[in-house]
Amino acid sequence: MIRPKTESEIELMREPCRIVKECLAYVGEHIGAGMTTKEVDDLVYRFIKAEGAEPSCLGYCGYPASACVSVNEVVVHGIPDGRVLEEGDIVSVDLCAYKNGFHGDGARTFRIGKVSAENDKLVRVTEECFFKGIEGFKAGMPLYNISYQVQQHAERNGFSVIRSYTGHGIGHEMHEDPSVPNFGRRGTGPRIEAGTVICVEPMIAAGGWRVKVLDDGWTSVMTDGKCAAHYENTLVVREDGVEILTL
Repeated sequence: MIRPKTESEIELMREPCRIVKECLAYVGEHIGAGMTTKEVDDLVYRFIKAEGAEPSCLGYCGYPASACVSVNEVVVHGIPDGRVLEEGDIVSVDLCAYKNGFHGDGARTFRIGKVSAENDKLVRVTEECFFKGIEGFKAGMPLYNISYQVQQHAERNGFSVIRSYTGHGIGHEMHEDPSVPNFGRRGTGPRIEAGTVICVEPMIAAGGWRVKVLDDGWTSVMTDGKCAAHYENTLVVREDGVEILTL
């Protein structure tokens, strides 16, 4: 069931969302070639804890880390380990913070040094897909208008939209209704009320859209070995548009 948030609840959500925003910026300032993905995760853990919050991902359904750190062909849920980041990699960092009884969620894909022209475009277009998706969206509109606009922008640029994973509602729980796909038909889906808080998160691939999950039960990789990128923000749907809480 989709439950819009009250203004007092939205005020409480601002703090975990601020922490997510600032943590992602902090990671962007420090991530680089020669670091391991575990060291990236350590940055996230220390930052969130220093803000008096908890990393929502740590222990979630048994997940063993504070962030998902996904390199190149890993689209989402990459478990941080000893993998060393190299010049030319693209790295998606997806993290959540819990404070005031609420979660905030966001993701960015970072370029490690100079990347290929295709990967540079992939990262740029994935971010653009988020903003294209929410363009013109406001209370009373069908949810899949967002999905349609994400898909159209990705495919116009020669990329594919991941089907297996979606955005989601968020609040007291990290994942709530509704599911927010990155593909769909304009004019379909539930009509969204003002105060609904959702995470819109385009996951876009350079090749096909099919993925497989590795034996660890988490790491999701592109079956064709091509790279993927991820960009996410938490936002509130308003009567006249959207308010992005993690920007």
